[in-house]
Amino acid sequence: MPNFCAAPNCTRKSTQSDLAFFRFPRDPARCQKWVENCRRADLEDKTPNHLNKHYRLCAKHFETSMIFLRDNAIPTIFDLSSHLNNPHSRHRKRIKELSEDEIRTLKRKIIEEICEQEQEMNSTAQNPSAEARSQQDGNVLPLTLEEKENKEYLKSLFEILILMGKQNIPLDGHEADEVPEGLFAPDNFQALLECRINSGEEVLRKRFETTAVKTLFCFKGQQRQMLEICESCIREETLREVRDSHFFSIITDDVVGIAGEEHLPVLVRFVDEAHNLREEFVGFLPYEADAEILAVKFHTTITEKWGLNMEYCRGQAYIVSSGFSSKMKVVAWRLLEKYPQVVYTLRSSCALNAWLAKSVPVIGVSVALGTIEEVCSFFHRSPQLLLELDNVISVLFQNSEERGKELKEICHSQWTGRHDAFEVLVDLLQALVLCLDGINSDTKCVIFYESLWEESPGTNLGVFFAASSLTAVLHSPNEVMENIEVYHEFWFEEATNLATKLDIQMKLPGKFRRAQQGNLESQLTSESYYKDTLSVPTVEHIVQELIDKFSEQYLKALKCLSLVPSVMGQLKFNTSEEHHADMYRRDLPNPDMLSAELHCWRIKWKHRGKDIELPSTIYEALHLPDTKFFPNVYALLKVLCILPVMKVENERYENGRKRLKAYLRNTLTDQRSSNLALLNINFDIKHDLDLMVDTYIKLYTNKPELPTNNSETIENA
Repeated sequence: MPNFCAAPNCTRKSTQSDLAFFRFPRDPARCQKWVENCRRADLEDKTPNHLNKHYRLCAKHFETSMIFLRDNAIPTIFDLSSHLNNPHSRHRKRIKELSEDEIRTLKRKIIEEICEQEQEMNSTAQNPSAEARSQQDGNVLPLTLEEKENKEYLKSLFEILILMGKQNIPLDGHEADEVPEGLFAPDNFQALLECRINSGEEVLRKRFETTAVKTLFCFKGQQRQMLEICESCIREETLREVRDSHFFSIITDDVVGIAGEEHLPVLVRFVDEAHNLREEFVGFLPYEADAEILAVKFHTTITEKWGLNMEYCRGQAYIVSSGFSSKMKVVAWRLLEKYPQVVYTLRSSCALNAWLAKSVPVIGVSVALGTIEEVCSFFHRSPQLLLELDNVISVLFQNSEERGKELKEICHSQWTGRHDAFEVLVDLLQALVLCLDGINSDTKCVIFYESLWEESPGTNLGVFFAASSLTAVLHSPNEVMENIEVYHEFWFEEATNLATKLDIQMKLPGKFRRAQQGNLESQLTSESYYKDTLSVPTVEHIVQELIDKFSEQYLKALKCLSLVPSVMGQLKFNTSEEHHADMYRRDLPNPDMLSAELHCWRIKWKHRGKDIELPSTIYEALHLPDTKFFPNVYALLKVLCILPVMKVENERYENGRKRLKAYLRNTLTDQRSSNLALLNINFDIKHDLDLMVDTYIKLYTNKPELPTNNSETIENA
């Protein structure tokens, strides 16, 4: 609906003019002046709120200097006589005729107001406020009233953006094709802004009244600038704690889509001043297809943009699917070349076999893993779906009730993250397919590959002994590769039996068959095809990944876990941590005393009281009150604790990854924002609005101003 100008003898409307239109002010005194200058007798009995909502004046009735940035703007330019040339015309806008006494009174009021303004300005110049005097004493120019109001205005905008981020409200509102032609539907930011104005927020009300109705309150470019500052300030709160703790590790999660582009989620691990191991989300990095460019940008962002010193980084871990694993390996090697102390490790939240499967360069494997996770997520959306799955399991496992009961319990957990997820899948696959068939007539087919290895237990004790037995683990895939014919025959038979259960015919892929139609000599069977395209590449990849992952440096770091008292106890206190701790010698406060200190540490736990239990984790050891008397041991435990392979013992401090997953699960891809995501995931981090406002003023403008004629405009409904 167009806006009509309320001035007499003015026929302009918003749909036929590029002029700005202004609402009548809500302030009673100023609103009265507007009405008096309009000389509209029919407006005199209307309230300021009613006038503000329903009446506008176009920019032609204001002095040019009054239009922008003036909260005391008064319309003074009106045509009050042209209607006299046509006395028979009918006027919707009745003009009030003034007597000579009223004209003299009006002139006197204008003169008095001008004199009062001049006196106020002179008084302010001669007697500055206490705040202004203190700023002058500190050689800081005092803020003018206008500058203070502008800062309060910007603060209100930042408050709205932070609210949108924390509550996961997307910036955009309705899609353009959803809105009928001619109707304006504001985006979510504009809608929240107007809601606060209508709720009576004084700072925004003043700005809104002096801004044209068709002008966006905060145009898109300004929104992006402010969001970048919000993101930077929130991230800095976490990074400040990371710098204070000195040592940290870098972790990335799988590549995600944000607004049509691929991004890498980045998290940091560190031990805070309360000795708690924390894993916090710090932002997204744009993903690059070229591995070398990705490595450079990864390093540049962390060091230059985020200000972290990689000399203090002690670990790195990446969880990505097969299409990205080779590129992230390049990133890992480039960091190791620059910083040899950044150990390339596994991540505690991902089982070893799941990590190996994710990185297999066979597209069918990554598709299968993605399908498994989607199916698990699907059944957890509703208790009714899980109940239906339980019923199907009960029918299929009538002859093995104990295993059926165990599978039901597993299904109610996030079982895809278990180290035995593939074995569970083999047992569950028939139940999953039958249950999905009952929900949807489309048949679901899952390709799977059962891993040979389980992840070591998440405890420090389990990790230590797993590292000690790694030689045998590395021997297993080599033995499999040497006897691949035998192993593949067993795998193929197991897969064929499972396919038969599900009424799935074992055959070559259609794309491959079409490619071989003209080749009369091709007598390739399904068994040999899957050996060459699945079994051999997978085992070869696993062998190489295990060699690359479990480097000598990585194993040395894991051997240092013998510092944990429970590990010492298992080894009868016959340990040699000093040899393995050489790699961290530079991180110790007093390395020359390390040998003597380790001896005292062993004696302390060997001759402990009978009622004292041995701490079983690094977390428990760090929280012991007398650990401070062993500064070198404390430093070693702190560095070991942040390695990504170590489990975060207290779930309260593993919020980063969980909240990241929740954000990605609950937010549509086209509604995601890297800026708002950081605010949403780190919703409990304190923020300094004054700092955000000052940063914005410093970076983008000398005087925070409202959009002018060059700003984006809207057509109000």
